[in-house]
Amino acid sequence: MYATRGNDGFSSNLRYKEKSLSGSEYRSRIYADYASRFQDAKDVFDWVGSKRWGKAYDYYLRDWLPVDKEATILDIACGGGKLLHFLQERGYQCLKGVDISPEQVRLARQVILDVEESDAIEFLARHQYSFDVILGLDIIEHFRKDEVLGFLDGCRGALKPGGRLILQTPNADSPWGGVIRYGDFTHEVCFNSNSLARVMDLCGFQDVEAREQGPIPFGYSLKSTIRYCLWHVIRLVLKFWNIVETSNTGSGIFSRVFLCSGSNK
Repeated sequence: MYATRGNDGFSSNLRYKEKSLSGSEYRSRIYADYASRFQDAKDVFDWVGSKRWGKAYDYYLRDWLPVDKEATILDIACGGGKLLHFLQERGYQCLKGVDISPEQVRLARQVILDVEESDAIEFLARHQYSFDVILGLDIIEHFRKDEVLGFLDGCRGALKPGGRLILQTPNADSPWGGVIRYGDFTHEVCFNSNSLARVMDLCGFQDVEAREQGPIPFGYSLKSTIRYCLWHVIRLVLKFWNIVETSNTGSGIFSRVFLCSGSNK
């Protein structure tokens, strides 16, 4: 961008050497190669790595997934299919994935065939009252603020009565939250548990609950157990820090990312 100087200083008529990208053009350019350029993903689904990744989610998602294995579950912004693999291994039969990135879709289709390449908000608008559960790991932070409301409204509309939305997103309350928030060029917003709960409430979700995603507790491995114990020592320090500065303990959700769930009653 450059400006021409007139008799009265810099002209307000600024000209661009290149046309700036629109929002849709910017996303198309980014997401065309998102898996390879931003996720370092390979062409073949990593079954072993996915299984290892999924172990922690048995704990993170406890009591939130339906007992009925024939419940209709949507993984929105399913990425390379790790969550779909997790759900498939636990016996869920009615799974669907959607993602805007063609590379991600090709990977996820190695797990299940029912994966659609589509814009998330447009997809939700076409599938009213269709799902018992919608899971969106690492998607809501990719929207602008006006789109966040449209996305949450779309999720609520696509859920059956009594359905559940589960989101995962970077945590603004974490001392290391910026590592995740700014670790991906496509991130537009960041939440803490309070701000996400309030915007979900605005969009009609009830019984909103947030959970940390720190080290998982006993019964997984000795290393995990040690990390779990040390994590709780660190949490006490962070609560003390909050008390000293603000006279309260803070949200109590301090991991770099967190989960948040709400129901469509």
